[in-house]
Amino acid sequence: MATLYLVRHAIAAERGPDYPNDDERPLTRRGRERMKAAVDGWRTLKPAIDVILTSPLVRAQETTDIVRKGLGGKVRVDCCDALAPSHRPEDVAAALGHVKGATNVALVGHEPDLGLLAAWLIGAKEAPVFKKGGIARIDAPSLPPAQNGHLEWLATPRMLRGLRDHN
Repeated sequence: MATLYLVRHAIAAERGPDYPNDDERPLTRRGRERMKAAVDGWRTLKPAIDVILTSPLVRAQETTDIVRKGLGGKVRVDCCDALAPSHRPEDVAAALGHVKGATNVALVGHEPDLGLLAAWLIGAKEAPVFKKGGIARIDAPSLPPAQNGHLEWLATPRMLRGLRDHN
């Protein structure tokens, strides 16, 4: 059994003259603060992450840093081009097939791609929507995953922050 955590990047700077290249948009201060609080809540669920696969875009990389530090800092991080925008769920599944020695994997990426990946993993016709900083847990019988996973939960950042505040 494999556990996949799909993590949407936190709030990032707006597109525009300051960031003409969308790939280079960083997280905002508010985005960093809210993601740290969300990860504090997520940590109360005791995720045992073996590896984090992250999109190569700056906002995903910065979100990955927050997740890694928030979960204790010992988690391996690998860049995964298949998590960049406009890749197919099958591309991500193939990348997961190359992850060795891990059964608990966090994937940090973007919308609408994470929603499409979640739908593909569980065989759903409609994609769930991920808020910025939202996280879903999907259990799959094996890696690489097929379309036979089970959605355990999908949490908004507010829900995750609430876990932190109640523990």
